[in-house]
Amino acid sequence: MSASVESPTWRTVEVGRLVLINNGPYTGRIAAIVEIISEKRALVDGPSAEEKFAVPKGPVALSDVLLTDIKLEIPRAVRTGTLKKFWEKAEIDKKWQESKWAQRSQRTERRKALTDFERFQLLRAKKQQRYEVRKALAKVKASA
Repeated sequence: MSASVESPTWRTVEVGRLVLINNGPYTGRIAAIVEIISEKRALVDGPSAEEKFAVPKGPVALSDVLLTDIKLEIPRAVRTGTLKKFWEKAEIDKKWQESKWAQRSQRTERRKALTDFERFQLLRAKKQQRYEVRKALAKVKASA
């Protein structure tokens, strides 16, 4: 009998891990962990090229962030300018925009911004789409 020990694929709190800020003035923005302050806090920095996604360097409680799958290979306590170079080289903004997580949050934001009439138009469009799909399915079933 042999036993094999495999390491789990959990998202760990580590320098370079990208986090989504979940609470506070920068809610919905991404930043990288630059330094771990204690078991409950970390120093983060988010030098995004887009101003609406940028996060200034500062401490954040780990209970206020969500760990993402994206990780940067950076040294500890890196300065903002150096982090920005690593950020742009790894194309973090592009990777984040292509992630399912970002797309889902954009979709919910768009939905929240809809007016009553736009919600009605969306409902009618979905009904029309369902009708067309059912009509095509009935046609296929009838020919089979």
